[in-house]
Amino acid sequence: MTIREQFGDIDVYLFDQLLRGRIRPGMRVLDAGCGYGRNLVYLLRSGVDVFAVDSDPGAVLAVRGLAASLAPEMPATNVKVEAVESMTIPPASMDAVICSAVLHFARDDEHFEAMVRRMWGTLVPGGLLFCRLASSTGIESRVRALGSGRYLLPDGSERYLVSESRLVELTETLGGTLVDPIKSTIVQDMRCMATWVVRAAG
Repeated sequence: MTIREQFGDIDVYLFDQLLRGRIRPGMRVLDAGCGYGRNLVYLLRSGVDVFAVDSDPGAVLAVRGLAASLAPEMPATNVKVEAVESMTIPPASMDAVICSAVLHFARDDEHFEAMVRRMWGTLVPGGLLFCRLASSTGIESRVRALGSGRYLLPDGSERYLVSESRLVELTETLGGTLVDPIKSTIVQDMRCMATWVVRAAG
C-alpha cells in the first residue's frame, strides 16, 4: 500500500496530530465541513468512529462512498448534509472535531462564531478541536478589510480572516487550552493559514 493509499490527501498538520497520538483508533471523530473526505481516508481505515457533515450533497455522497469501501460497517447516516453551524451532532458526543479550510468561508463574525461554538459544543470533556483556517498574521499590510471580518487577499480571493490574538482570545472565551502554539504559514505573501488546536476542559 502506498502512502497516498493509506493516508489520502491528508492535511499535513492533521497528520502531525496523528503522529502525536491525539487522534486514535476507537475515538469518535467529527469532520465538520468534510468536503470530499481528504482527511478521512486514514481515519476510516484505522478504526476511528467517523462522523462528518458538509452542506454540499455531492461531497456527502462521495464521503459515504469512501466510507462504504474503507469502513463498510460504518452507518451511512454518520455522514450528513448539514451546515456546520446547525449540525445535529449531539452535545458532548465527540472525542475530537477536525475542521480544515472551512471557517474562512464564514459570511461574517456572527457566522464564524456560530460555527466555532457549535463544534465546541459537540466535544466531550477533554475533547480536541483541530482547525486550519485563513489568518491575517504576517500579511496584515497586504489585505484589505471588506467589513464583518472579511478581507480581500493579495491572490484576489475573499476570506474571513482571524488574527493570532483573536484565536487566543477565543480560546479563553471557550474555556479551552491551546494544545500547541498557534502556527501560521505564509504562502509567498499571498495568503496565510493558521493551525489552531484546542483542548476542552476535562
